Amino acid sequence: MLKHTIQKLAFTATLLLGSSSVLAEVVVIVHPSNSASIDAKSTQRIFLGKEKKFSTGKEAIPINQSAGTASRSVFDNDTLGRNSAQVSAYWSKLVFTGKGIPPKEVANDAEVIAIISANPDAIGYVDSSSVDASVKAIPLN
Repeated sequence: MLKHTIQKLAFTATLLLGSSSVLAEVVVIVHPSNSASIDAKSTQRIFLGKEKKFSTGKEAIPINQSAGTASRSVFDNDTLGRNSAQVSAYWSKLVFTGKGIPPKEVANDAEVIAIISANPDAIGYVDSSSVDASVKAIPLN
């Protein structure tokens, strides 16, 4: 009986933890001085290595979060239209063929914000609750 109860609790906890990534609202962020026209399609192209510059002609440096983070899962699914395994396979193929280098990866929202607030050419994504005045959130809708 106790074993069954523990299994049910573990299952419920897994569901609750897994659903937190579904509830996360991820926003794309750039340096406040970035005046480029950025939409979902251009963001997707930048993060998949198909576009290297913003609409202003300035270099675009994408900053990814580590695989397995809630923000990364939501971004990959909602913005890139692929799950994280598909994105990883996509980049593995490009690296293997010498046709691309994946975006730099950092561990969390705070690291993304630190890089972007210090670099006008960087673009990344964070949970909307992490956005502060040092970066500019871009609505992709």
